[in-house]
Amino acid sequence: MKGLIVAIQFLTRLPTPHIAVRGEEFAASIRWFPAVGLIVGTCIAAGAAAGAQIDNWTGALTALLIWVGITGALHLDGLGDIADTSGAAHKDRARLLDVLADPHVGSFAVVAIAMQLLAKLILLHGLIDAGAILPIVMIPFAARTGPLVWSRWLPDLHTGLGSRFRGAVRSGDIVLWSLALALGGFLSPSLFCVPVALFLWGWWLNRTIGGISGDGHGAGIEITESMLLFAALIWEHIR
Repeated sequence: MKGLIVAIQFLTRLPTPHIAVRGEEFAASIRWFPAVGLIVGTCIAAGAAAGAQIDNWTGALTALLIWVGITGALHLDGLGDIADTSGAAHKDRARLLDVLADPHVGSFAVVAIAMQLLAKLILLHGLIDAGAILPIVMIPFAARTGPLVWSRWLPDLHTGLGSRFRGAVRSGDIVLWSLALALGGFLSPSLFCVPVALFLWGWWLNRTIGGISGDGHGAGIEITESMLLFAALIWEHIR
C-alpha cells in the first residue's frame, strides 16, 4: 500500500499522508501507476457527469480541467519536452539531449500541448454526448500501463527518472495489469486497442528519439489517452 501512496504523490496532486521514501521504494511505485490511473479516471468521469448536467460541452470542459488539475499537467510537460526534442532529432545526440534538458518551452511544445488539450476536449464531448462515461474512467488506467511496458522494452535515453524505473518492473507486474486490461476490455471494448497504442508510441520514440526517459513516459501517457479516447468514440458510433 505504501507503493500506491508514493505513486499517487508522484502522479497526482491529490492529498496523501506524508511518508519517507527510499530511492528503490520510489522506483517500485511504477507498479501502482495503473491503479492511480483508475483513481484519476474516476475523478474525471465524475466531473464529466456533473458538468453534463448543464450541457455536454460544460461536462467536457469540467472533465478536462480536472484531468489537468489532478495530474498537475505532469504528462503535458513531458509531451512538450518530447515535441521540442523531436525538432532536434535530425541533429547529433548531444544536441538532442541538450534540447530535452532545456527548461524553456519552444514552439513545438506549445503547439503539441495546445493540440492535445483541444483533442481531449473534443473527444470528451463526443463520449459524453454518446453517454459513454465508463471509457473515461478506464482510459487513464489503461494509459498508465504504458510505462511498465516501455521501461522493459526501450533503452534508456539518459540516466534519470526513466532509468530508475527499469529494474523495478517485474514480468509479473506486466502480466497482472495485462489481465486487468483484458477484463476491462469486456466492459469498455476500446481498451483492446491498448497494445497497438503502446507499441506505436514505443516504436516512434525509439526510432525518432532513440530511447525512453521520464518525458517519454509522460508524453506516451498523453498520446495513449488521446488515442484511446478516439478509439472509444469510434466504438460508440459503430456498435
